[in-house]
Amino acid sequence: MIYSTATVPVNPQGETPLSRAQVWAGLELKARDAREFLPAGLCTRCDVTEQSLTHFVRKATIGGTDVREIIALEPERKVTFFQAAGPREGVIINEIIEDDDGQLQLSFYCYLGLRDRAPGAPEEQAEQARFDSENGYRAALDSTLKRTRDLVVEGRL
Repeated sequence: MIYSTATVPVNPQGETPLSRAQVWAGLELKARDAREFLPAGLCTRCDVTEQSLTHFVRKATIGGTDVREIIALEPERKVTFFQAAGPREGVIINEIIEDDDGQLQLSFYCYLGLRDRAPGAPEEQAEQARFDSENGYRAALDSTLKRTRDLVVEGRL
């Protein structure tokens, strides 16, 4: 199984400060269409295909791989991505939290397996290393906050 986690401060010194509501607005936009929020060219398709009161379904192409995700929103708190189809199965979570000093943090964690692969297989180990690398999910958190900041400065959030 792949377990990965990363947490970054929402408002590091020198950056335009973001409120919880602004971070939430960015996360919700990213859940509906990740193309603007992930590193350039990583997500080439992202379409909401079903909508209900409790969740929505999106089909996306991320890193050249087609995925189908069921996404649950807990307003101003958490976005949960259930991997329904694609190379992985499991869950990815983005959560807005506060540290002991009350400062906003954006946290990512996941618990995933690779479909049709034995736990601990070389492919799974490689995926774990990729998630935990400098270009892994920590970079995705940073790019999400950067894009959210840009949208605030542009007056779009």
